[in-house]
Amino acid sequence: MEISLIGQNFPLLPEKSGDNQGAGGEGSFSEVLSSALKRLNDTQVKADNLSLELLTGEVQDIHQVTIAMQEAKLSMQLAVEVRNKVIEAYQEISRMQV
Repeated sequence: MEISLIGQNFPLLPEKSGDNQGAGGEGSFSEVLSSALKRLNDTQVKADNLSLELLTGEVQDIHQVTIAMQEAKLSMQLAVEVRNKVIEAYQEISRMQV
């Protein structure tokens, strides 16, 4: 049984790269956002494909499918919560008086 680090396979974290780094050493906000959404979509597609393969009999290990589906579910929940926090922050900023 192989044990990996918690953040190692997390689909929403941006990959570290040397290209297009801003002042903080990360990519621009739009690049980070699009990368996170692409990883979220990849996770959802992987879970969908594994469930279809289980139904057609190509995959015999139901544990792989269950893990992929739970990973997709948790990734989606995290993305929704991050979206809610961003919207809440935007609304708070728009209520500020200048």
